[in-house]
Amino acid sequence: MVRLKDIAATAGVSVMTVSKALRDEPDISAKTKARIKTLAAEVGYMPNHSARGLRTRKTHQFGLLISSLTNPVYTRTFMAIEEQAHEMGYEIILAQTLNNPAREAACIRRLLARQVDGLFIRPVYRPDPSAVIYDELKKHKMPTVILGHRALFCSDFPNVETDDLAATEAATQHLLELGHKRIACFAGPTFAPWAQERFEGYRRALMEQQIEVDEKLIFHSGSTIEEGKAAALQLIDERPGATAILAANDLVAIGAATTLLDQGMKIPEDISMVGFGNTLTAEHFRVPLTTVSQPKYRRGISAMESMNTLLAGESVGTKRLAAELVIRKSTAAPA
Repeated sequence: MVRLKDIAATAGVSVMTVSKALRDEPDISAKTKARIKTLAAEVGYMPNHSARGLRTRKTHQFGLLISSLTNPVYTRTFMAIEEQAHEMGYEIILAQTLNNPAREAACIRRLLARQVDGLFIRPVYRPDPSAVIYDELKKHKMPTVILGHRALFCSDFPNVETDDLAATEAATQHLLELGHKRIACFAGPTFAPWAQERFEGYRRALMEQQIEVDEKLIFHSGSTIEEGKAAALQLIDERPGATAILAANDLVAIGAATTLLDQGMKIPEDISMVGFGNTLTAEHFRVPLTTVSQPKYRRGISAMESMNTLLAGESVGTKRLAAELVIRKSTAAPA
């Protein structure tokens, strides 16, 4: 294995000079840095990050914990975090919870064991007001940024969230302006803060038009394509007279729309559909989906800004980002 002193001997400089050059320290000339880096590359030198971590008490690693690698909502957020981490000389250790609290706890403990310098977490939402693993994070004083809305169990940590209330209110207003009065709401998990906020935006838009919320138009659809399909079948079976559907997210909207189209219904001629998230699939669905565009890349940038503030020993709170309605072909005036 090539060591620093081997490079130093070849270059005719001290080991300290080699170490500083490879760390881009400012007191080493650009010419010397270039020569030493070239030598290091030629002999295949690989820095020992574990040893450096023991000296500096920093691993230059962040943990990133999301619900699922297949969820398209996280792709650009992860991209933004990784790009900035790379510029800082940090690596990302990625894990997925699969929306399982036990798995989430196991992943967090593994990342703590790896002594990462900070954590970005999309929490597994549950109805419980507390969670042991988040108490452990507080005990370890681990710099942690929540990706999304905070629930009671993670309320002590800073977060970056979308203004889901205003966005869903705007989406509902869009349907109302088209002339829809019977708007079904395919609501997300009842205990998830983002789902609660999106339902509240729907309710407020209706109330502004003096339209009472009709329980027959509320369907608990969860957050997946399969759950969207099931909610659509329930709507077909119960026939509540809906002319439009406001879905919890794009996955639910796509699952519901697929079922409705397969049953012979036309979108938007027979029923309009609105999603939430503006994933790539939404734009290229069989009927391009009207949806709310979340600032996914900006969310990652804001999360890293919060992390840097925490690493500097300063406090930071909630960052709330605006979203934008994107109108496509899945919405039109009712027949």
